[in-house]
Amino acid sequence: MSKAKIGYIGVGLMGHGAAKNILEKGHPLTVMGHRNRAPVEDLLKRGAKEAKSAAEIARGNDILFLCLPSSIEVEATVYGVGGVLEGAHAGLIVVDSTTADPNSTRRIAEDLKKKGARMLDAPLGRTPKEAEEGKLSTYVGGDDATFAAVKPVFDTYADTVIHVGPLGMGHTLKLINNFISIGTCAVISEAAATAAKVGVDMRKFYEVISAGGANSKMFQMMMPWVLEGDDSHLKGPLRIAGKDMRFYTRLAEAAPAAAFIAQAVNQTLHLFNTRGHGDRFLPVLPGLIADLNGAKIRDL
Repeated sequence: MSKAKIGYIGVGLMGHGAAKNILEKGHPLTVMGHRNRAPVEDLLKRGAKEAKSAAEIARGNDILFLCLPSSIEVEATVYGVGGVLEGAHAGLIVVDSTTADPNSTRRIAEDLKKKGARMLDAPLGRTPKEAEEGKLSTYVGGDDATFAAVKPVFDTYADTVIHVGPLGMGHTLKLINNFISIGTCAVISEAAATAAKVGVDMRKFYEVISAGGANSKMFQMMMPWVLEGDDSHLKGPLRIAGKDMRFYTRLAEAAPAAAFIAQAVNQTLHLFNTRGHGDRFLPVLPGLIADLNGAKIRDL
């Protein structure tokens, strides 16, 4: 039996690894060009094809993955001239792996349905390292039949695949998950910045926190920058973290639900993004807050 033909739009930090594993597991793969050509060229060398438009890639494939910065880019890719909706056809399944607004996802799904296409939301968890290794996690929203149709493809790049409920619930749970993880990073950052301000030895800070209940996976990914200047353990740009927090606070407000802590984290990220640090990774946040306090952890 021939394997499903896969299209992939958005082969950046996370998308490249997922697309690479889809291709290496035997699925015909078509990607769409990106302003950063390096990941596209790598996939082409591995045997992928390149489409010139979202409509072309939708028209020629069975399953189309989107892995873009936010719902803004997703909507532009779906509704724009030469967009996904233009090329959507009966039987097409669109899988949005963006960390996105679930309300936008549901609107897109309704418009795809008019063309006979179906949709899942399946945001990605973990880091680019796990993406390259084919060991991501993904949280999937959508009906049982559509999930079952795409499950073999999910298994090519994720070792944890959780069907979390109806369409939109994948994005909802990803935003909640990201609030916890990004919020934890913000707490760690503020604590480390205060420790630096009052003269704590940062290696002793690391030893004490690592030995107790405040230790966490996020702490262990953040601290290599504090101790050694290595931000490679958590390649999450502040601009993306800020976007996720904006989407989460909107989700909470719409519920409505209290979001006092989330708003504080949101404003912290907004401050440093507006100061031009959006492309810095989350582990640098302790240094940015320390600098705001008139202290220094290490050179920024």
